[in-house]
Amino acid sequence: MEQKRIIMDDKAIARAIARISYEIIERNKGTDDLCVVGIFSRGVPLGKRIADKLSELEKNQVPFGALDITPYRDDSKHGDVAEKTDIPFDITDKDVVIVDDVIFTGRSSRAAIDALIKRGRPRSIQLAVLVDRGHRELPIRPDYVGKNLPTSHSEVVKVSAMEIDGSDGVAIY
Repeated sequence: MEQKRIIMDDKAIARAIARISYEIIERNKGTDDLCVVGIFSRGVPLGKRIADKLSELEKNQVPFGALDITPYRDDSKHGDVAEKTDIPFDITDKDVVIVDDVIFTGRSSRAAIDALIKRGRPRSIQLAVLVDRGHRELPIRPDYVGKNLPTSHSEVVKVSAMEIDGSDGVAIY
């Protein structure tokens, strides 16, 4: 795969995380009863950064969890893979913000909603993504978007996270 261009560098990602965090606070009128859940794999470090930023801004610890959607996907075979979900708090009656790196068809988001509903009944589920590349197959729209990035079906959007890849960035291949 050949890289076409870099869309976001580490500074642009940091600004997007800050903007998304402020939007979450504004929409939810603070962080009471709010929790953040990142989708494996790159939604986890992005979600942790958002939870940390929310906690810093509101001086209130925002619970954070990691969600493995593999068993809930309808577009891949998953077999007997051990689920890695780690949500150490009750989501019942909470406002849950799901965080993913890229939204494309909407299938990962649907799987995340299904996985959350199995764990309790949240008051609301909101979706935050770093990149929205369009091409939805399901009627799902993110509530918070770092960058809208129209792409063709043949292009691939790759998000790099410092915690996983050693650097932050978004590129089109």
